[in-house]
Amino acid sequence: MGSERALLVAAGGGIGDTLLAGVVASALRTRFAAVDAVVLPAHVDLASHIPSLERAIPLGSPLPARYAAAVVTWATLRTALLPWRARIPVRVGQARRLYSVLFTERVVVRSELGDRTTHWTEVLLDYARALGCDAPGAAPAFAVRDDERSAADVLLRVHDIGGPYYLLHPTRGLSAQRARWPVAGFVALAKRLHARDGIPLLVTGAPEDAALAHAIADGAAPGVISVAGATSIGVFAALAERARAVVAMDSGPMHVAAAAGAPTVGIFALQSDEPDRWAPRGPHVAVVRPTYPCPPGHRKETCPDFACVRELDEAAILSALDGLLAATAER
Repeated sequence: MGSERALLVAAGGGIGDTLLAGVVASALRTRFAAVDAVVLPAHVDLASHIPSLERAIPLGSPLPARYAAAVVTWATLRTALLPWRARIPVRVGQARRLYSVLFTERVVVRSELGDRTTHWTEVLLDYARALGCDAPGAAPAFAVRDDERSAADVLLRVHDIGGPYYLLHPTRGLSAQRARWPVAGFVALAKRLHARDGIPLLVTGAPEDAALAHAIADGAAPGVISVAGATSIGVFAALAERARAVVAMDSGPMHVAAAAGAPTVGIFALQSDEPDRWAPRGPHVAVVRPTYPCPPGHRKETCPDFACVRELDEAAILSALDGLLAATAER
């Protein structure tokens, strides 16, 4: 490994996209002494928890160093121009786009060749492989800080929780969904899980998810508590790593929980969700695959009613959870 630095440009998508791009940084570290990342301003805190990154730079800020190479995993004209304007000599990015001329190395994304099952981390690693870098079996990593563990302890004491508990993350990141996101299925799941296992269940979410989380807690049982809006992403991860398990919709927090090492059940409700590609990656994970007969064309960005969420398969979720807990105990 030399003294050169590399730049990862992963400025787009949700927090899950930024976290998963950390595997590219891990691969680049096999050749470069340090890797910085340009991310969306809202994702700087998340990126600061990725161990393979030295610095997280908000998109739009000046670059703080000179770089020998850049990899752009979320390409737009703006992000493709960034390493070109910085005169970074080696620039890797997506092929088959009008802005692809700005890259010196061009990668065809596997989905454009018909691949719908390879996990997205492997797809992203193709960008690093264009530079001769690889990290076989690399998984996203999220390093929780001690101050975040302390804040999680305080939150648990506030709610008088001193023993085991579950986390339930019932939402996804697309803001347009909140107005029509069903809660009845999560109320039923929370009731059943709390009644069966007799331990508290914390419902998590961003501040804008608070109304949904409170509705689930209010409709479930006294032992179901909403903490939506009360945690940073780091404190959420601190809660996740000490929870008995995390049950989460396919979302950025699902990926964070798994990357922090928490036993994580990922729920993929829509037929279009592609769990093989987007499954949580971590030491203790399980997936609930879609069973509801979604009409053709219903996707997470455009589904009018999310009937699949309203009709959550409680038995399948509990079965996945029990299998995960048994496997974790054996390990």
